[in-house]
Amino acid sequence: MKIGIGSYTYTWSIGIPGHKPKKPMTVIDLLKKAEELAVEVVQICDNLPLHVLSTSSLDALHNYAKVSGIAIEVGTRGIRPDHLLTYLSLANRLGSPLVRVVTDTEEDKPSEKEIVELIRAVLPEYERLNIAIAIENHDRFSVNSLVQLIEKIDSPYVGVCLDTVNSFGALEGPEVVIRKLAPFAFSIHVKDFEIRRANHQMGFVIEGRPVGKGRLDVPWLLKQIRSAGLDPNLIVELWTPPEDNLEATLIKEDRWARESVEYLRQLKMATDNMRMSKYRD
Repeated sequence: MKIGIGSYTYTWSIGIPGHKPKKPMTVIDLLKKAEELAVEVVQICDNLPLHVLSTSSLDALHNYAKVSGIAIEVGTRGIRPDHLLTYLSLANRLGSPLVRVVTDTEEDKPSEKEIVELIRAVLPEYERLNIAIAIENHDRFSVNSLVQLIEKIDSPYVGVCLDTVNSFGALEGPEVVIRKLAPFAFSIHVKDFEIRRANHQMGFVIEGRPVGKGRLDVPWLLKQIRSAGLDPNLIVELWTPPEDNLEATLIKEDRWARESVEYLRQLKMATDNMRMSKYRD
């Protein structure tokens, strides 16, 4: 279980529509940030799409990761077979043990039956290269539906990328998500949050916090993951609320990333020491 960052740790730095920084973060910049934060894994997802990179850029990414000792996890959005095979090739090239997928795109929202069929269509190639598919819980499907999908596909190469917060979109909180998806987790998005009343008092706002400073019970999350007997990496993700200007938002995002990584590092060290003490006793 390694601590990492991803392209959704630095969403503002990479750029979102209508809010592009003067110098958007690149994949190499993200790896340099991982070195700076002394983390061991970087997950590169659809906001830094790998399939648009040139051969030389992919070679530079692979070489930088190899020299710096940083493992890469590949991620994308969309599960049509040609796209999944493209990302299988990229994962194989970059040494990623998995491809994290979000099933939906703006143009394509496959049914549960279609998802099973689409993933089964590419599974033989994924199995041949020993690379897994990690389906992220992402708004539309309940965790029960996601578990049923995985059980129907019935392959040790298909599991989940467990996001601690995304399933609010399906009216499910972290406790039910973690309990039900932990046994299938190949990767974890550790994303903390706060729920507060809107300023006008009519409704609630869900927004991000640095890991360890919101409502997510992170020690319990680690306990549940370890109890499931798996060893997924812990990828810090942030929903950083914007400041009055982009520059201030970028500074805040970087500060939150540092705080989150340090909190996870200290927590993991403490829990690892406790486990070792139990073994010695």
